[in-house]
Amino acid sequence: MIIDIQGVVKDRALHGRARKVVGAALELIKSEPIKAKVTFFDDNGPKGGRGMRCALDVRLPYRPPIRVEQVAETSRLAFDGAFGALERQLERYRERDRDIKRRPKKYFVAKSLLTGGLQIPTRSRRVRRRKEV
Repeated sequence: MIIDIQGVVKDRALHGRARKVVGAALELIKSEPIKAKVTFFDDNGPKGGRGMRCALDVRLPYRPPIRVEQVAETSRLAFDGAFGALERQLERYRERDRDIKRRPKKYFVAKSLLTGGLQIPTRSRRVRRRKEV
């Protein structure tokens, strides 16, 4: 798992916390490889006000990427808000994955009900033919 953190040069505590918390949240997902990117930037520059933005990008195999953003007064508050939204997205991902794995396919269930689970596996009747050159 790769976690890339950008934009937090001075605040080492926030850098370490972001790496630890995002890593722990992504460990619950069983698929590999997972890439995460945490980006902090100041929208307003030196003007002040609500301008710190935290963007979290998570890339999972065979799935569209997950991106969440949060704007707050400080980097810490922006990270906490964005991480809460990321947790909700990952929970939906895990629920959807769990539901798909639990649901048996209808033809498998019908076949096992009709045979009572006593059927001997048969060979396929399909014949592969070589191409003649």
